[in-house]
Amino acid sequence: MMQFTGIVTIGCMSLAMALALRPRWPESWFGGLDKMYRLHKWLGITALVGAIVHWLWAQGPKWAVGWGWLERPVRGERPPIENPVEAFFANLRGSAEGVGEWAFYAAVLLIALALIRYFPYRLFYKTHRLLAVAYLVLVFHAVVLTRFSYWTLPVGWLTAVLLAAGTWAAAIVLLRRVGADRQVKGRIASLHYYPGVRALETEIEVPQGWPGHKPGQFAFATSNVAEGAHPYTIASGWHRESQRISFITKELGDHTRRLREKLSVGQDVKIEGPYGCFTFDDDCPHQIWIGGGIGITPFVARMKHMGLQKEAPDWPERQTADLFHSTGDVDEEALGKLAADAESADVRLHVLVDARDGRLTGERIRAAVPKWREASIWFCGPTGFGEALKRDFAAHGFLVGRRFHQELFAMR
Repeated sequence: MMQFTGIVTIGCMSLAMALALRPRWPESWFGGLDKMYRLHKWLGITALVGAIVHWLWAQGPKWAVGWGWLERPVRGERPPIENPVEAFFANLRGSAEGVGEWAFYAAVLLIALALIRYFPYRLFYKTHRLLAVAYLVLVFHAVVLTRFSYWTLPVGWLTAVLLAAGTWAAAIVLLRRVGADRQVKGRIASLHYYPGVRALETEIEVPQGWPGHKPGQFAFATSNVAEGAHPYTIASGWHRESQRISFITKELGDHTRRLREKLSVGQDVKIEGPYGCFTFDDDCPHQIWIGGGIGITPFVARMKHMGLQKEAPDWPERQTADLFHSTGDVDEEALGKLAADAESADVRLHVLVDARDGRLTGERIRAAVPKWREASIWFCGPTGFGEALKRDFAAHGFLVGRRFHQELFAMR
């Protein structure tokens, strides 16, 4: 049990470390970086549970002996170890157990802080990096204490590969080189605030290096090194002639509430990306778009892209779309721009203000789109809202596994 829980725990931590590098090549496997971050989170939770079980399994017998529930077994003299490598590891057992226990305490604390959503992001950004240090200590613990005979078996080979990958990833994290090859320098060209919805639109010039993006993708933006990189959905299409991208950020936390004060036109920023697979790619003749609150952003980008491209003679996309925007806040200027984008892209727009129109439901969507069974659904907004709509459409026979696309824009 000690070996099993130890190998499972360090394996989950290794995979989580590798995903922390934001590798681009497996994005299509998982359906986007947002899904990879969800896996990263659950790998961390699994590692946390496994580490606690591993620790309890090690400490439990000692406690039982101290409480008089068990008798300490009498151990005979151990035969000498002939393999010099195994003997070397055996001499390090005490050190590996000692530092491993302290690394366990540190990892439990840091993972717990990462899971507490009220823990400020700026502090999370700094403390979460320390997990790489705890991980490297636990790698030493695992290498020394894994049963030596396992290293010649498939389980040992797999563990060795995971440890090597995780160690490499930890080094990249500690050197602050995550995503370094996908970062470009930009400069803020304009700022526009929409008071009704408490959202800030930021237009950024990226004159060199940006590879372009598809509508629906997102990027990490860094305006303050101490704050770290924050992910935002890109609210504009990409045109090499203009070399600009836009973000729309809603005041939802400490960082976003301070953006109006901290950002200024002409300020240098760093952009990393693009990431994500929420790119509207399917063969359905009609699409249903649902944007809850600030989740409207990817659809704004898509409509801007469609509006500029639909007149081109080689424009291959002939899909039609209905856009449902459910919001609790109202800003007439923002809604006016949204309506203009929808008209330019020939998209049917349905705006529902909660206080005026009530909640958006699957029944209301089906009533507005008679051919909903032939369409695909693209949802971006609160997770619970999306899950409720998914269950509702599944209950009516909709193929949610293939045609319901949901952006899980939660990086913690």
